[in-house]
Amino acid sequence: MKKILLAIAGLLIVANLHAQELPDTEIKDVNSGKKIAFNQTIEKGKITVISFWATWCIPCKKEIKSMSMKLPAWKKEADFNYITISIDEARAEGIVRTYAISQGWTFPFYIDANSDLKRSLSFQNVPYTMIIDKSGKVVFTHTGYEEGGESEIFAKVKELSK
Repeated sequence: MKKILLAIAGLLIVANLHAQELPDTEIKDVNSGKKIAFNQTIEKGKITVISFWATWCIPCKKEIKSMSMKLPAWKKEADFNYITISIDEARAEGIVRTYAISQGWTFPFYIDANSDLKRSLSFQNVPYTMIIDKSGKVVFTHTGYEEGGESEIFAKVKELSK
């Protein structure tokens, strides 16, 4: 019974998330050091995949590495943006920047240093992946990472881009 109630509560949270507008919570562009509203990071008329992660999260790093390796081929099949948002504390911003540069990330990466965005999106754990459709609505969310899970994400992107 407890599992059923938890499942129903989870579905209600996801349904609420899918119905809401994207928050204007500020996050920081790690490259420029400028703060930007989250909803301004989403290009209108374009699908966006977002990976929330942390420097201490091994599955997060595996997911982003898998995604970044496949991005060049995927971008030939579908037009979409990919960004990452670290939930590390402000004092780890340098570590986030160094890690991203060392991995050769060519996509935007941000930091949600006070977890304000994380709270406004109501998720608890990373890795947390989100897909925003062309109209700016959340159409998919997923917590956790299993090898090969990025293929499911890309399948949804292709479906949305038709």
